[in-house]
Amino acid sequence: MKILWVKAGGLVPPDTGGKIRSYNIIRRLAKHHAVTFFSFYAAHENDVHEQLRPIFQQMTLVPLDLPPPKGAGEFLDYVAHLFSREPYNLTKYCRPLVRNRLHDLLQEETYDVILCDFLATAGVIPWDWPCPKVIFSHNVEAVIWQRHYEVARNLLWKALSRYEWKRMAAAERKYLQKADHVLAVSENDREVFAKFLDPQKLTVIPTGADMEFFQPTTDKEMPDSLVFTGSMDWLPNEDGIFYFANEILPLIRQQVPGVTLCIIGRKPSRRLQDLAARLHNIQLTGWVEDVRPYLAERAVFIVPLRIGGGTRLKIFEAMSMAKAVVSTSIGAEGLPVKGGEHILLADNPARFAECTVRLLTNAPQRLKLGQAARHLVEENYSWDTVSRSFAQVLQNVVERTG
Repeated sequence: MKILWVKAGGLVPPDTGGKIRSYNIIRRLAKHHAVTFFSFYAAHENDVHEQLRPIFQQMTLVPLDLPPPKGAGEFLDYVAHLFSREPYNLTKYCRPLVRNRLHDLLQEETYDVILCDFLATAGVIPWDWPCPKVIFSHNVEAVIWQRHYEVARNLLWKALSRYEWKRMAAAERKYLQKADHVLAVSENDREVFAKFLDPQKLTVIPTGADMEFFQPTTDKEMPDSLVFTGSMDWLPNEDGIFYFANEILPLIRQQVPGVTLCIIGRKPSRRLQDLAARLHNIQLTGWVEDVRPYLAERAVFIVPLRIGGGTRLKIFEAMSMAKAVVSTSIGAEGLPVKGGEHILLADNPARFAECTVRLLTNAPQRLKLGQAARHLVEENYSWDTVSRSFAQVLQNVVERTG
Protein backbone atom coordinates (compact mmCIF):
# COMPACT_ATOMS: atom_id res chain seq x y z
CA MET A 1 0.00 0.00 0.00
CA LYS A 2 0.91 3.64 -0.49
CA ILE A 3 -0.03 5.34 2.77
CA LEU A 4 -0.07 9.07 3.44
CA TRP A 5 0.20 9.44 7.23
CA VAL A 6 -0.79 12.96 8.34
CA LYS A 7 -0.14 14.00 11.94
CA ALA A 8 -0.45 17.18 13.99
CA GLY A 9 1.95 17.68 16.88
CA GLY A 10 4.95 15.81 15.50
CA LEU A 11 6.15 12.26 16.16
CA VAL A 12 9.49 12.46 17.97
CA PRO A 13 10.67 12.35 20.59
CA PRO A 14 8.04 9.72 21.47
CA ASP A 15 7.37 11.26 24.87
CA THR A 16 3.57 11.15 25.04
CA GLY A 17 1.20 8.21 24.82
CA GLY A 18 -0.07 9.19 21.39
CA LYS A 19 3.42 9.68 19.97
CA ILE A 20 4.60 6.37 21.39
CA ARG A 21 1.64 4.54 19.88
CA SER A 22 2.00 6.21 16.47
CA TYR A 23 5.78 5.87 16.40
CA ASN A 24 5.73 2.15 17.10
CA ILE A 25 3.03 1.44 14.54
CA ILE A 26 4.27 3.68 11.73
CA ARG A 27 7.87 2.47 11.78
CA ARG A 28 6.66 -1.13 11.55
CA LEU A 29 4.25 -0.27 8.73
CA ALA A 30 7.06 1.43 6.83
CA LYS A 31 9.00 -1.83 6.66
CA HIS A 32 6.33 -3.40 4.45
CA HIS A 33 4.49 -0.47 2.84
CA ALA A 34 5.34 2.79 1.09
CA VAL A 35 4.65 5.37 3.79
CA THR A 36 4.79 9.13 3.26
CA PHE A 37 4.87 11.05 6.55
CA PHE A 38 3.43 14.58 6.67
CA SER A 39 3.53 16.39 10.02
CA PHE A 40 2.96 19.90 11.34
CA TYR A 41 3.89 20.96 14.84
CA ALA A 42 5.22 23.80 16.97
CA ALA A 43 8.73 24.75 15.84
CA HIS A 44 11.30 24.01 18.52
CA GLU A 45 15.04 23.76 19.09
CA ASN A 46 16.82 20.43 18.64
CA ASP A 47 14.10 19.12 16.32
CA VAL A 48 15.03 15.49 15.57
CA HIS A 49 12.38 14.73 12.95
CA GLU A 50 15.00 14.70 10.18
CA GLN A 51 16.39 11.51 11.72
CA LEU A 52 13.19 9.75 10.61
CA ARG A 53 13.73 10.42 6.91
CA PRO A 54 15.38 7.04 6.13
CA ILE A 55 12.31 5.25 7.49
CA PHE A 56 9.86 6.72 5.00
CA GLN A 57 9.51 6.83 1.26
CA GLN A 58 8.92 10.57 1.59
CA MET A 59 8.60 13.03 4.46
CA THR A 60 7.23 16.59 4.64
CA LEU A 61 7.64 18.63 7.82
CA VAL A 62 5.86 21.92 8.51
CA PRO A 63 7.15 23.55 11.73
CA LEU A 64 4.77 26.28 12.91
CA ASP A 65 5.39 29.46 14.86
CA LEU A 66 3.00 28.71 17.74
CA PRO A 67 2.93 30.44 21.13
CA PRO A 68 4.36 28.47 24.06
CA PRO A 69 1.71 26.44 25.88
CA LYS A 70 0.05 27.82 29.04
CA GLY A 71 1.51 31.29 28.50
CA ALA A 72 0.11 34.71 27.68
CA GLY A 73 0.72 34.16 23.98
CA GLU A 74 -1.39 31.03 23.89
CA PHE A 75 -4.15 32.74 25.86
CA LEU A 76 -4.25 35.57 23.31
CA ASP A 77 -4.25 33.04 20.47
CA TYR A 78 -7.13 31.25 22.17
CA VAL A 79 -9.09 34.50 22.47
CA ALA A 80 -8.49 35.18 18.77
CA HIS A 81 -10.14 31.82 17.95
CA LEU A 82 -12.80 32.05 20.66
CA PHE A 83 -15.71 32.32 18.24
CA SER A 84 -14.53 29.65 15.82
CA ARG A 85 -16.83 26.67 15.42
CA GLU A 86 -13.78 24.44 15.72
CA PRO A 87 -12.20 23.62 19.11
CA TYR A 88 -8.92 25.34 19.86
CA ASN A 89 -6.94 22.10 19.67
CA LEU A 90 -7.74 22.06 15.93
CA THR A 91 -7.49 25.74 15.10
CA LYS A 92 -4.08 26.23 16.72
CA TYR A 93 -2.51 23.63 14.39
CA CYS A 94 -4.67 23.63 11.26
CA ARG A 95 -3.38 26.78 9.58
CA PRO A 96 -3.74 27.74 5.87
CA LEU A 97 0.00 27.12 5.35
CA VAL A 98 -0.46 23.47 6.37
CA ARG A 99 -3.51 22.95 4.15
CA ASN A 100 -1.66 24.40 1.16
CA ARG A 101 1.42 22.22 1.70
CA LEU A 102 -0.73 19.11 2.04
CA HIS A 103 -2.69 20.00 -1.09
CA ASP A 104 0.55 20.44 -3.05
CA LEU A 105 1.73 17.01 -1.90
CA LEU A 106 -1.53 15.38 -2.99
CA GLN A 107 -1.21 17.01 -6.40
CA GLU A 108 2.21 15.38 -6.85
CA GLU A 109 1.42 11.82 -5.67
CA THR A 110 -1.47 9.39 -5.48
CA TYR A 111 -2.07 7.29 -2.38
CA ASP A 112 -4.10 4.22 -1.55
CA VAL A 113 -5.21 5.67 1.79
CA ILE A 114 -4.81 8.82 3.89
CA LEU A 115 -4.32 8.19 7.61
CA CYS A 116 -5.45 11.12 9.79
CA ASP A 117 -3.58 10.66 13.07
CA PHE A 118 -5.54 12.27 15.96
CA LEU A 119 -8.65 14.40 15.61
CA ALA A 120 -6.46 17.54 15.83
CA THR A 121 -5.23 16.67 12.31
CA ALA A 122 -8.69 16.52 10.77
CA GLY A 123 -8.93 20.24 10.05
CA VAL A 124 -6.37 20.07 7.22
CA ILE A 125 -7.55 16.86 5.54
CA PRO A 126 -9.27 17.48 2.15
CA TRP A 127 -12.29 15.29 2.85
CA ASP A 128 -13.53 15.39 -0.75
CA TRP A 129 -10.24 14.03 -2.12
CA PRO A 130 -10.75 10.84 -4.21
CA CYS A 131 -8.98 8.51 -1.80
CA PRO A 132 -10.16 6.57 1.28
CA LYS A 133 -9.51 8.40 4.53
CA VAL A 134 -9.10 6.79 7.96
CA ILE A 135 -9.06 8.60 11.31
CA PHE A 136 -6.85 7.10 14.03
CA SER A 137 -8.54 8.38 17.19
CA HIS A 138 -6.37 7.89 20.27
CA ASN A 139 -9.05 9.27 22.62
CA VAL A 140 -12.65 10.34 22.77
CA GLU A 141 -11.55 13.96 22.85
CA ALA A 142 -14.93 15.33 23.93
CA VAL A 143 -14.95 13.07 26.99
CA ILE A 144 -11.60 14.47 28.13
CA TRP A 145 -13.03 18.00 28.09
CA GLN A 146 -16.22 16.83 29.75
CA ARG A 147 -14.16 15.40 32.61
CA HIS A 148 -12.16 18.63 32.86
CA TYR A 149 -15.47 20.43 33.28
CA GLU A 150 -16.72 17.96 35.89
CA VAL A 151 -13.68 18.22 38.19
CA ALA A 152 -12.85 21.91 37.68
CA ARG A 153 -13.22 24.18 40.71
CA ASN A 154 -12.06 27.46 39.17
CA LEU A 155 -15.20 29.01 37.64
CA LEU A 156 -13.44 30.46 34.59
CA TRP A 157 -11.68 27.17 33.83
CA LYS A 158 -14.97 25.33 34.35
CA ALA A 159 -16.72 27.59 31.84
CA LEU A 160 -13.92 27.28 29.26
CA SER A 161 -13.83 23.50 29.71
CA ARG A 162 -17.55 23.27 29.04
CA TYR A 163 -17.18 25.46 25.95
CA GLU A 164 -14.34 23.31 24.58
CA TRP A 165 -16.27 20.13 25.44
CA LYS A 166 -19.23 21.24 23.31
CA ARG A 167 -17.04 22.42 20.42
CA MET A 168 -14.98 19.23 20.57
CA ALA A 169 -18.07 17.00 20.62
CA ALA A 170 -19.40 18.70 17.47
CA ALA A 171 -16.03 18.44 15.68
CA GLU A 172 -15.58 14.82 16.68
CA ARG A 173 -18.97 13.88 15.31
CA LYS A 174 -18.47 15.87 12.09
CA TYR A 175 -15.05 14.52 11.15
CA LEU A 176 -15.59 10.93 12.21
CA GLN A 177 -18.71 10.86 10.06
CA LYS A 178 -16.69 12.18 7.10
CA ALA A 179 -14.06 9.44 7.43
CA ASP A 180 -14.33 6.16 5.54
CA HIS A 181 -13.22 4.29 8.66
CA VAL A 182 -12.33 5.08 12.27
CA LEU A 183 -9.74 3.35 14.43
CA ALA A 184 -10.39 3.48 18.18
CA VAL A 185 -7.96 2.33 20.86
CA SER A 186 -10.43 0.58 23.17
CA GLU A 187 -13.87 -1.01 23.28
CA ASN A 188 -14.96 1.85 25.54
CA ASP A 189 -14.08 4.40 22.87
CA ARG A 190 -15.69 2.29 20.14
CA GLU A 191 -18.95 2.18 22.10
CA VAL A 192 -18.97 5.97 22.45
CA PHE A 193 -18.38 6.46 18.72
CA ALA A 194 -20.99 3.82 17.83
CA LYS A 195 -23.67 6.14 19.22
CA PHE A 196 -23.33 8.24 16.06
CA LEU A 197 -21.39 6.00 13.64
CA ASP A 198 -22.20 2.75 11.88
CA PRO A 199 -20.43 0.07 13.99
CA GLN A 200 -19.14 -1.47 10.76
CA LYS A 201 -17.13 1.70 10.28
CA LEU A 202 -15.26 1.18 13.56
CA THR A 203 -12.30 -1.03 14.46
CA VAL A 204 -10.46 -1.27 17.76
CA ILE A 205 -6.67 -1.18 17.55
CA PRO A 206 -5.46 -2.18 21.02
CA THR A 207 -2.61 -0.54 22.86
CA GLY A 208 0.71 -2.34 22.62
CA ALA A 209 4.04 -2.47 24.38
CA ASP A 210 7.64 -3.00 23.32
CA MET A 211 8.20 -6.31 25.08
CA GLU A 212 11.92 -6.46 24.27
CA PHE A 213 12.58 -2.93 25.55
CA PHE A 214 10.45 -3.14 28.69
CA GLN A 215 11.76 -6.26 30.40
CA PRO A 216 11.53 -7.28 34.05
CA THR A 217 14.78 -6.84 35.95
CA THR A 218 16.33 -8.39 39.01
CA ASP A 219 17.21 -4.96 40.45
CA LYS A 220 16.30 -4.62 44.09
CA GLU A 221 13.36 -2.32 44.68
CA MET A 222 13.62 0.64 47.04
CA PRO A 223 11.35 0.06 50.03
CA ASP A 224 8.20 2.18 50.34
CA SER A 225 8.67 3.74 46.92
CA LEU A 226 6.08 4.79 44.31
CA VAL A 227 6.50 5.93 40.73
CA PHE A 228 4.37 7.74 38.16
CA THR A 229 5.25 8.39 34.51
CA GLY A 230 3.57 10.75 32.06
CA SER A 231 3.90 14.05 30.24
CA MET A 232 3.44 16.60 32.99
CA ASP A 233 2.32 19.28 30.54
CA TRP A 234 -0.80 17.17 29.88
CA LEU A 235 -3.46 18.48 32.24
CA PRO A 236 -4.98 15.10 33.23
CA ASN A 237 -1.56 13.96 34.49
CA GLU A 238 -1.02 17.12 36.53
CA ASP A 239 -4.54 16.92 37.94
CA GLY A 240 -3.94 13.28 38.90
CA ILE A 241 -0.75 14.09 40.79
CA PHE A 242 -2.36 16.92 42.75
CA TYR A 243 -5.29 14.64 43.57
CA PHE A 244 -2.86 11.98 44.78
CA ALA A 245 -0.66 14.38 46.77
CA ASN A 246 -3.52 16.18 48.47
CA GLU A 247 -6.03 13.42 49.12
CA ILE A 248 -4.28 10.02 48.95
CA LEU A 249 -0.66 10.46 49.99
CA PRO A 250 -1.51 11.71 53.52
CA LEU A 251 -3.54 8.52 54.09
CA ILE A 252 -0.62 6.35 52.91
CA ARG A 253 1.83 8.20 55.16
CA GLN A 254 -0.27 7.36 58.21
CA GLN A 255 0.74 3.72 57.71
CA VAL A 256 3.97 4.07 55.71
CA PRO A 257 5.59 7.31 57.00
CA GLY A 258 8.67 7.00 54.80
CA VAL A 259 6.82 6.58 51.50
CA THR A 260 8.33 8.42 48.49
CA LEU A 261 6.98 9.26 45.06
CA CYS A 262 9.07 9.72 41.91
CA ILE A 263 7.30 11.61 39.09
CA ILE A 264 8.87 11.11 35.66
CA GLY A 265 7.75 13.27 32.77
CA ARG A 266 8.51 16.30 30.70
CA LYS A 267 7.78 19.94 31.57
CA PRO A 268 6.40 19.88 35.12
CA SER A 269 4.71 23.19 35.85
CA ARG A 270 5.93 25.71 38.41
CA ARG A 271 2.90 24.78 40.50
CA LEU A 272 4.00 21.14 40.51
CA GLN A 273 7.59 22.08 41.30
CA ASP A 274 6.34 24.07 44.29
CA LEU A 275 4.36 21.05 45.47
CA ALA A 276 7.44 18.82 45.33
CA ALA A 277 9.53 21.39 47.19
CA ARG A 278 6.92 21.68 49.90
CA LEU A 279 6.35 17.95 50.48
CA HIS A 280 9.99 16.75 50.26
CA ASN A 281 8.99 13.11 49.70
CA ILE A 282 8.11 13.84 46.07
CA GLN A 283 10.87 13.82 43.44
CA LEU A 284 10.42 15.43 40.01
CA THR A 285 12.81 14.24 37.32
CA GLY A 286 11.47 16.13 34.30
CA TRP A 287 12.13 14.41 30.98
CA VAL A 288 14.45 11.38 31.09
CA GLU A 289 15.94 9.50 28.18
CA ASP A 290 15.10 6.07 29.60
CA VAL A 291 12.33 5.46 32.16
CA ARG A 292 13.25 1.82 32.79
CA PRO A 293 15.79 2.32 35.62
CA TYR A 294 13.26 4.46 37.48
CA LEU A 295 10.52 1.88 37.04
CA ALA A 296 12.81 -0.98 38.03
CA GLU A 297 13.87 0.49 41.37
CA ARG A 298 10.42 1.60 42.56
CA ALA A 299 8.05 -0.83 44.22
CA VAL A 300 4.60 0.27 43.02
CA PHE A 301 3.43 2.10 39.90
CA ILE A 302 0.50 4.48 40.44
CA VAL A 303 -2.01 5.99 37.98
CA PRO A 304 -4.30 8.30 40.00
CA LEU A 305 -6.07 9.88 37.00
CA ARG A 306 -9.50 11.46 37.23
CA ILE A 307 -9.53 12.85 33.67
CA GLY A 308 -8.53 11.30 30.38
CA GLY A 309 -9.57 9.18 27.44
CA GLY A 310 -8.19 6.48 25.18
CA THR A 311 -5.81 4.07 26.88
CA ARG A 312 -2.76 4.57 29.06
CA LEU A 313 0.40 3.23 27.40
CA LYS A 314 2.25 3.88 30.65
CA ILE A 315 0.31 1.05 32.30
CA PHE A 316 1.28 -1.53 29.68
CA GLU A 317 4.90 -0.40 29.86
CA ALA A 318 4.94 -0.84 33.63
CA MET A 319 3.15 -4.19 33.34
CA SER A 320 5.72 -5.32 30.75
CA MET A 321 8.36 -4.79 33.44
CA ALA A 322 6.24 -6.88 35.83
CA LYS A 323 5.48 -3.91 38.06
CA ALA A 324 2.51 -3.95 40.42
CA VAL A 325 0.06 -1.19 39.42
CA VAL A 326 -2.61 0.72 41.34
CA SER A 327 -4.91 2.82 39.18
CA THR A 328 -8.24 4.55 39.12
CA SER A 329 -10.82 3.07 36.75
CA ILE A 330 -10.37 6.10 34.48
CA GLY A 331 -6.60 5.58 34.53
CA ALA A 332 -6.98 1.98 33.33
CA GLU A 333 -9.99 2.72 31.15
CA GLY A 334 -10.13 0.73 27.92
CA LEU A 335 -7.31 -1.65 28.82
CA PRO A 336 -8.16 -5.39 28.83
CA VAL A 337 -7.14 -5.84 32.47
CA LYS A 338 -8.93 -7.48 35.39
CA GLY A 339 -8.92 -5.73 38.73
CA GLY A 340 -7.35 -7.93 41.38
CA GLU A 341 -5.68 -10.18 38.79
CA HIS A 342 -3.49 -7.87 36.66
CA ILE A 343 -3.92 -4.55 38.47
CA LEU A 344 -5.56 -3.05 41.56
CA LEU A 345 -8.32 -0.51 40.87
CA ALA A 346 -9.45 2.16 43.31
CA ASP A 347 -11.73 5.15 42.76
CA ASN A 348 -11.70 6.97 46.07
CA PRO A 349 -8.78 8.18 48.19
CA ALA A 350 -9.24 5.69 51.03
CA ARG A 351 -9.42 2.70 48.69
CA PHE A 352 -6.45 3.92 46.62
CA ALA A 353 -4.37 4.36 49.76
CA GLU A 354 -5.41 0.93 51.06
CA CYS A 355 -4.39 -0.82 47.82
CA THR A 356 -1.08 1.04 47.67
CA VAL A 357 -0.19 0.25 51.29
CA ARG A 358 -1.09 -3.41 50.78
CA LEU A 359 1.35 -3.70 47.87
CA LEU A 360 4.10 -1.70 49.56
CA THR A 361 3.97 -3.98 52.60
CA ASN A 362 3.45 -7.31 50.84
CA ALA A 363 6.28 -8.23 48.47
CA PRO A 364 4.83 -11.65 47.47
CA GLN A 365 1.57 -10.01 46.37
CA ARG A 366 3.51 -7.37 44.40
CA LEU A 367 5.45 -10.13 42.65
CA LYS A 368 2.33 -12.16 41.85
CA LEU A 369 0.44 -9.17 40.47
CA GLY A 370 3.40 -8.02 38.38
CA GLN A 371 4.01 -11.47 36.88
CA ALA A 372 0.35 -11.82 35.88
CA ALA A 373 0.48 -8.38 34.29
CA ARG A 374 3.61 -9.19 32.29
CA HIS A 375 2.08 -12.45 31.04
CA LEU A 376 -1.08 -10.67 29.83
CA VAL A 377 0.83 -8.10 27.77
CA GLU A 378 3.42 -10.55 26.46
CA GLU A 379 0.81 -12.98 25.17
CA ASN A 380 -1.49 -10.50 23.46
CA TYR A 381 -0.21 -6.95 23.03
CA SER A 382 3.21 -6.68 21.42
CA TRP A 383 3.59 -3.80 18.93
CA ASP A 384 4.31 -6.29 16.13
CA THR A 385 0.90 -7.90 16.66
CA VAL A 386 -0.84 -4.54 16.90
CA SER A 387 0.85 -3.23 13.73
CA ARG A 388 -0.18 -6.26 11.67
CA SER A 389 -3.79 -5.70 12.70
CA PHE A 390 -3.48 -2.01 11.84
CA ALA A 391 -2.16 -2.77 8.34
CA GLN A 392 -4.91 -5.31 7.70
CA VAL A 393 -7.60 -2.78 8.56
CA LEU A 394 -6.11 -0.24 6.14
CA GLN A 395 -5.93 -2.89 3.45
CA ASN A 396 -9.58 -3.81 4.00
CA VAL A 397 -10.61 -0.17 3.72
CA VAL A 398 -8.67 0.24 0.47
CA GLU A 399 -10.24 -2.87 -1.04
CA ARG A 400 -13.75 -1.95 0.09
CA THR A 401 -13.64 1.62 -1.21
CA GLY A 402 -11.50 0.99 -4.28
